Amino acid sequence: MEFAKSRLAWLPLFCSVVFTCAAHAQFETRAMTHINSSPTSLAVGDFNRDGELDVAVANYLPVNEVVILLGNGDGTFRVGASYSMGRQIFYIVAVDLQHDGILDLVVADSLTSFVYVLLGNGDGTFQNPVPYQIDQNSYELQTGDFNSDGNIDIAGTTETEVFVLFGNGNGTFQAPVFTPVPYNIFGLGLGVGHFNNDGNMDLAVVGGFGSANQVDILLGNGDGTFNPNGFYPVLTTPERVVAADFNGDTIQDLAVADAIGSAISILLGNGDGTFQSAVNYLSLFPTSVLAVDLDGDGKVDLASMSRGDLTTSPGVDFFKGNGDGTFQLPVRFKAGNGQVPMVAAGDVNGDHMPDLLIADLLDEEVITLLNTGAVHFNPTTPIQFPAQKVGTTSAARHVTLTNSGTSSLEISSMTANGPFAVRSTCGTSVAAGATCQLGITFTPVTQGNTRGAVSIIDSASTKPQVVLLEGIGKQSLQQ
Repeated sequence: MEFAKSRLAWLPLFCSVVFTCAAHAQFETRAMTHINSSPTSLAVGDFNRDGELDVAVANYLPVNEVVILLGNGDGTFRVGASYSMGRQIFYIVAVDLQHDGILDLVVADSLTSFVYVLLGNGDGTFQNPVPYQIDQNSYELQTGDFNSDGNIDIAGTTETEVFVLFGNGNGTFQAPVFTPVPYNIFGLGLGVGHFNNDGNMDLAVVGGFGSANQVDILLGNGDGTFNPNGFYPVLTTPERVVAADFNGDTIQDLAVADAIGSAISILLGNGDGTFQSAVNYLSLFPTSVLAVDLDGDGKVDLASMSRGDLTTSPGVDFFKGNGDGTFQLPVRFKAGNGQVPMVAAGDVNGDHMPDLLIADLLDEEVITLLNTGAVHFNPTTPIQFPAQKVGTTSAARHVTLTNSGTSSLEISSMTANGPFAVRSTCGTSVAAGATCQLGITFTPVTQGNTRGAVSIIDSASTKPQVVLLEGIGKQSLQQ
């Protein structure tokens, strides 16, 4: 097995102190929204049209339901309505199906032969789910106009077929059109793009069977059917694929998350429906991959959700794009507990920088990782204080702030809320490339778990930078 630029580079890939890794983007865990269910998929959009991004969460335990999280505009969310359906809902997409400017939802069920459509009301609520029957359980959904009639259609994968449900433009759909998954694999992940520039939408299906692990290319005929156009080997158990232009040649390329092969495989497109051989970048047991410009340099980057292993914590791997189809070694931002099926992106705090959201299946949470741009904190995860006797003050826990920008960071204020206090060496200005220290103490006033935050107003963002804090108060440390 070979990895691009990193055949033996385990240590630089997964640094615990992010500043020694020369990170080009920084993501901090800033919110954890508990939903009392096990999330498998996220869809991001403004569902109540208040200008703040919301999240629709597909959950399959203990009940199969979609839960709506309404955004507060600062990276936190409040739990809204929920909608039950299916037996094991698995994937969710947000899209405007009716040309009315209101986002709707489409949901795949991995244990029944139905796809569900929930039409949006525009106020953060949705109409009851309407089932559309296919002939097998479905794993992933994508949307697009597959017959060039101006209406949004639904494409999806089953183990042996891809299907298209043609949209009528009013939120209803026609009977499915099926195409077999070629080359003797079971289909799992689905990517949509224009691979041969004939105007028809094409598909990339990832999956495997036996020793085969590959990407199948299906070129669209413009009528919801597809012709097989070859396959490309990748590493073991590919689960997700995304299409984007990684080298600026206007030709769509592919990134594949190889869940057991521990890699992100990059296949550059040739523009005629064929692709170059995969180049692999190490990411421990990735469950998803997304392609978006995360650091604002105009080049497509990658983020993968990595389960980690016995020595490496789970988290999001950020691959900075070089703009030529190659990527730099990933930087790990710890988050979640390892059973995290998906990472999504969106500007959830209105600072014009894309943030990350992950679905934490075991902890039943949606975790927000805000993009802090030029301000880097170490550690990136919430500061956790051990049990502290009520009415007493803990020893200080320290956080390092680094200004990785090219100009001075001006700090207007730095405050702590809850039973926490902060002192710092930062002053009112931190020079470019300089660091300073935050010393945070915990003085519980009641028993039990409590949360708080240090809030910093500075020139790097239009919104406060926040360091989350957690502590436990006890009457006696022998409790």
